[in-house]
Parts: sequence; C-alpha cells; structure tokens
Amino acid sequence: MRKNLNVDKTATHVMQHDIKLELDVRCQKRIETTLRRTYPEISVLGEEGISGDPQNSLRWVVDPIDGTANFAYGMPHACVSIALQGLVRQDHQTLLGVVHDPFLGETWTAIRGQAAKLNGRKISVSPRAKLAQAIVAIGFGQNKATLDSMLPAFSHLAHRVRKIRILGSAALSLSWVAAGRMDAFIESGIFLWDIAAGGLILECAGGDFYHKPIEGEYRFKVTGSNGRLPKQLRRVV
Repeated sequence: MRKNLNVDKTATHVMQHDIKLELDVRCQKRIETTLRRTYPEISVLGEEGISGDPQNSLRWVVDPIDGTANFAYGMPHACVSIALQGLVRQDHQTLLGVVHDPFLGETWTAIRGQAAKLNGRKISVSPRAKLAQAIVAIGFGQNKATLDSMLPAFSHLAHRVRKIRILGSAALSLSWVAAGRMDAFIESGIFLWDIAAGGLILECAGGDFYHKPIEGEYRFKVTGSNGRLPKQLRRVV
C-alpha cells in the first residue's frame, strides 16, 4: 500500500460512493495465501469473496484495504483489517483482531479477554461522558439508502458534539476510538469485514461495540463508543 499510494491505480468497479481497485484483489490474495499456508483448515471471508469451507467453525475475516476511496485518491488514511472469528452458539464471535495502518506505522491488536494494544502498548478509551465534549466519526456507506439513513444523525449530532469527523475507514475509526483519540463512531449499512477486527479492539480497550445485522448479506448498523456515550448515540442512530 505504501508503494502504491501515489501511483495511478486500476479500478475494477466504480460506483457513485465507492471504488474497487485491482489492488484490493491482489492484497486479499496475498493475505489469503499467507493465512492458508499456515492455517489451511480455516476459511477466509473477505471483501473480495470467500475461500475454503464456509461451514468451518473458524474463519478469517479480511478487508485488504479499508478506506479504498481514500487510498485511490492518494490520501494516506487506509488500513488492513484481519479478524479471526469462531462459531459460538450458532453465531460467529471475533476472537482476535489486527488493524494495521501502513502510513503511520501503527498496528492495533486484540485478543478476546485481554487488553487491546497499539504497537505493543496497552490502550484504553477516553473518559469523556458528555456529547458536548465528544468527537464523533460518522460513515455514510455506499448507496442512497445508507446515506439517507445517516444524514439525520449527522444533522442531529452536528449541534450537540464538539466535532464530527468523516474519515473514510471504519476499521481505523473504531481503532482510534479504542485509543481515546475520538469518542464514538456510527454507521449504518457497513460490512462485517470493515468492523470485525476494529470492534474487538474497541471492546478490549474498554469501549462499547454495538452492532446489529440489517438487510443485506454481512451488513450491520454500528455504534462504537468509549462506553460512556452509547445510550445517547443509539437514540440518534
């Protein structure tokens, strides 16, 4: 990703609010090859498809480039997100999460039941408990329906929080909330591979990660926060 930030990129699919790159496919294949070489029995679910047995009780959930639009335009705010999920009572639960930002050289890691870390050092969420003090990140999804669902939340929060940020990478937004740089992240219509790793990192840093399945395969409504703002934010979303 570092090598290709400022070079021309080949788009394989272009929508009004999203871009898919040939490099997305190449990155996922490289990640899949590495994971399957060491863990051949574990399937891989990613933005670019599924490999291995989808009925396996364990699966890797991979977003090879989260923040593709940023990356395509040469903005250095994108990351790689990898989570390991296990089947618990007929539902998949994230057991391990890694988010790597190659541009800042930052790697967030979490193992369920242990403290979240940034570059090996323990992190925790912010102590802020009032919306008026909070910095909240918002995502707007890829289509008109998700845009329309989030615009009222944007309008409502704009007058009640310190600042709103639209950063373009859910995995990094959740990780930044985990590190106390921001206080919350909300989005509707987001995909599982965008949030699986970052959600666990946020939980392991002491935060609240609310995610509810909505219409569409692997799509969710998400409210991630420092744990002191969730009720206020869920009323908005």
